[in-house]
Amino acid sequence: MTAMPAPTQSFLDRCEEAAEALHSLMTPTPLMKNAHLSDRYEAEIYLKREDLTPVRSYKLRGAANFFRKVMAKDPTLKTFVCASAGNHAQGFAYVVNHLGVQGTVFMPITTPKQKIQKTQTFGGDNIKIRLVGDTFDQSYAASKKFAAEQGATIVPPFDHPDIIEGQASVGLEILAAMAEPPDVLVLPVGGGGLAAGVVQVFEALAPQTEIVFVEPAGAPSFQRSLIAGRVVTLDAVDTFVDGAAVGQMGEYTFAALAHRHPAQVVLVPEDRLCETILEMLNIEGIVLEPAGAMEIDALRSLPPERLRGRRVVCVTSGGNFDFERLPEVKERALRAAGLKKYFILRLPQRPGALREFLELLGPDDDITRFEYLKKSARNFGSILLGVETSTRENFEALTSRLHGAGFAYRDITEDEIVAGILI
Repeated sequence: MTAMPAPTQSFLDRCEEAAEALHSLMTPTPLMKNAHLSDRYEAEIYLKREDLTPVRSYKLRGAANFFRKVMAKDPTLKTFVCASAGNHAQGFAYVVNHLGVQGTVFMPITTPKQKIQKTQTFGGDNIKIRLVGDTFDQSYAASKKFAAEQGATIVPPFDHPDIIEGQASVGLEILAAMAEPPDVLVLPVGGGGLAAGVVQVFEALAPQTEIVFVEPAGAPSFQRSLIAGRVVTLDAVDTFVDGAAVGQMGEYTFAALAHRHPAQVVLVPEDRLCETILEMLNIEGIVLEPAGAMEIDALRSLPPERLRGRRVVCVTSGGNFDFERLPEVKERALRAAGLKKYFILRLPQRPGALREFLELLGPDDDITRFEYLKKSARNFGSILLGVETSTRENFEALTSRLHGAGFAYRDITEDEIVAGILI
């Protein structure tokens, strides 16, 4: 009698196996109710604290599962390579050091120093770091070339079934920690590995949960792909949200998410995101990188009735924030809140003109930048002016007084080209 073939494991079975194996590297991250956010949105807001893994992001999960499965097939493998904007690199380095194999990491030149240093710390002598390109996609191309030339095994950051299964353990932990599934689950999307894994877990175990996806406004690769019905490559990417700013999501990850509707994707403005980063740091004492704060910021974009009275889980995907970026974050947060503006002021070249302008400022208006650019005409000069104030309404009063006094000016706060050159 011919023996029946062993049944193929289901996706859920493979995810549970990955989650069990992960216990040798880390304990489940906490699911914490946040009183501050719950009060604001009149809901039960929980944070799945992936910023509290040993490498301060969920990326360890996928890397660990990939190594486990590939080395089970070929225990002789000793050389590995990956590309990452930072978090995948740290998970990769952590596992490489744990297993005692050799790894090379390709990272964009623009990667924050904090992430580079932590990657080296986690990998020790087992890791070499190469900085190549200005974006993740350029680094990824370099890593694939290196793998082909050196015979190294490439560990993908997101677009591989084993990576997706490892990241899916986040979903299993959320459901295990709650008596009932959440009403709403907010997930970040960069390359899509975390979203692809967690969504499949919820579709199998908690299909009634509403899923909200979050992308940076400057890198909407998932939403664009959903609209097109295929994976698209963005012409340009804003790299501020470095942990989620990819020009093209994965083929495997998109296949798992392609049935979703573009309206389920919230695009988070980078400047507004900076407000959330500072709020969580100053009020809650929680350090989140931009990709880790996106999920919280996205709540601002949802209609109140979609949140009020409901159980909402936000996956805070990473906490590798480079504090050298704090001045930039503060600046962008002020602009987003309407509390700081930049003007080019056309100032008459005559005695008393500057005094007349200064007298138009309100009691809470503070000049933070005053730079004489050049004479734009024989009788006028151009001034780069930065003004910070206490409420956005103060700017309406200031511009009204400028008009009344006959001063010519141009608000360049939102003009990316001019502001990028002058500020």
